[in-house]
Amino acid sequence: MSVISSSNLTISLNTTISLSWRSSLPSRAIFPRPKKPKTLVVLATALGAKPTVLVAEKIGDAGIQLLKTFANVDCSYNLSPEELCTKISLCDALIVRSGTKVTREVFESAMGRLKVVGRAGVGIDNVDISAATEHGCLVVNAPTANTIAAAEHGIALLTAVSRNVAQADASVKAGKWERNKYVGVSLVGKTLAVMGFGKVGSEVARRAKGLGMQVIAHDPYAPADRARAIGVELVSFEEALTTADFISLHMPLTPATSKMFNDETFSRVKKGVRIINVARGGVIDEEALLRALDSGVVAQAALDVFTEEPPPQENKLVRHENVTVTPHLGASTTEAQEGVALEIAEAVVGALRGELAATAVNAPMVPAEVLLELSPYVALTEKLGRLAVQLVAGGSGVKFVKVTYASTRGPDDLDTRLLRAMVTKGLIEPVSSVFVNLVNADFIAKQRGLRLTEERIVLDGSPEKPLEFIQVRIANVESKFVSAISNSGEITVEGRVKDGKPHLTKVGSFGVDVSLEGSIVLCRQSDQPGIIGKVGNIISEENVNVNFMSVGRIAPGKQAVMTIGLDEEPSRDALKKIGEITAVEEFVFLKL
Repeated sequence: MSVISSSNLTISLNTTISLSWRSSLPSRAIFPRPKKPKTLVVLATALGAKPTVLVAEKIGDAGIQLLKTFANVDCSYNLSPEELCTKISLCDALIVRSGTKVTREVFESAMGRLKVVGRAGVGIDNVDISAATEHGCLVVNAPTANTIAAAEHGIALLTAVSRNVAQADASVKAGKWERNKYVGVSLVGKTLAVMGFGKVGSEVARRAKGLGMQVIAHDPYAPADRARAIGVELVSFEEALTTADFISLHMPLTPATSKMFNDETFSRVKKGVRIINVARGGVIDEEALLRALDSGVVAQAALDVFTEEPPPQENKLVRHENVTVTPHLGASTTEAQEGVALEIAEAVVGALRGELAATAVNAPMVPAEVLLELSPYVALTEKLGRLAVQLVAGGSGVKFVKVTYASTRGPDDLDTRLLRAMVTKGLIEPVSSVFVNLVNADFIAKQRGLRLTEERIVLDGSPEKPLEFIQVRIANVESKFVSAISNSGEITVEGRVKDGKPHLTKVGSFGVDVSLEGSIVLCRQSDQPGIIGKVGNIISEENVNVNFMSVGRIAPGKQAVMTIGLDEEPSRDALKKIGEITAVEEFVFLKL
């Protein structure tokens, strides 16, 4: 066995990459080095033929003019779904905003001609990404141009709620003069918690500092040096909740952040807190916020986004006296609209020329023969990344990750770019709205201050399968599950493929064996009879099926780690009962 030093395999973030990836594909991971270079993606139209771009929603004139230098541009707004399906077979690219639904039927109606869908904005909820990938259509968005506009709107709402601007305006227009009723609060010296310290969150922090506020932030991927440069302290989620006078939300809507602000969260906030949301409506449980407002736990809220847009007329939250609302105006400035138009036009033109930009959110098909062999390893690397990041505790964030590949194949026979991208995907996507693929993985990692290095262990034997095992280690972090810390002081998870399925085979220094499906409960307990039965009974009472279970221990009668694979998520009460078992020293629930 030989080890190739990881110091020679640090990610080169400037490397040009010509493939891209999206998880809805039948996943694959390591590419055998081809004997001859192959072009896997060709988006450019035939030589001499001018492509046609359908612009289905109004964008800035600068973007239209740029498109016209390269393509025939058809600006047809307010198309019905039927009209869009009729037109699309004559188009090479489609540009939409948030109002047009680009469904599977649209891709099927294109009959293979549609090569690019451009979303003029950040969110791509209205585009069927899976269908786009299946039909070989690239999807790109414009994630940066509206940053300042969104940050400014966040500050506008922050100041509006502090001085009751909307309520006082309505009162005066109703013929009243209620100066005593609308006494506000000063921003100077107050603590603002910025939840999500990305582009918009960091710009909000800059402006809040200028208003004399104390600014803290919570974001597991925020670079500490960037926060320090702005004068912002990175803190844990708990500290942000309990110390903030104002909370400004800037996180994406993901399964991990959906209804993050719920009854339990509001029970931990500082009484009288004021909340601003210019991110996504779904990060707040709107019924829970209404209860918090009625009880006085939350003094005021300012909302630019809602779970359902537009919200129903009878929406009690919208009509609440202590809530200020705007109709999703975060990016609605003249300058932002022009910037978004240029950004999406450049991305679409580049894609039609055959270039793959960092704003790609999916990928064309990878050759079937490569996918057939390697899909379990792609699934394994992504899930190891997801497990590892969920084990991280504290507010310092993930900065240093090492991935180790053990294989009987030589380095020249293994191209690990896609595996590396999938580890990055697993680490970042649970807490981000970014779609990570082979094209943008290194770019996104660099943007978030994540340094990922690779190490290869060459094993002796016949190279019948690509990999024996894969290990993911996160350095310089604390863990929610102390037993996940290996002897090297790093959070460590290791897995391998068995019978075509990804399995977790090591957590920290403990050997385990559990199929990576559904969800996982990790328990460290004293090794004694009856513990497995007690945990099993609690789970069975929830009518949750156990799909796999294993126990790894140091020695008989000492400490052991039990790993349980579950088909569904158990209730909070069930997890609490597991933690109350006397012999259980620590446990953690992890979503895959």
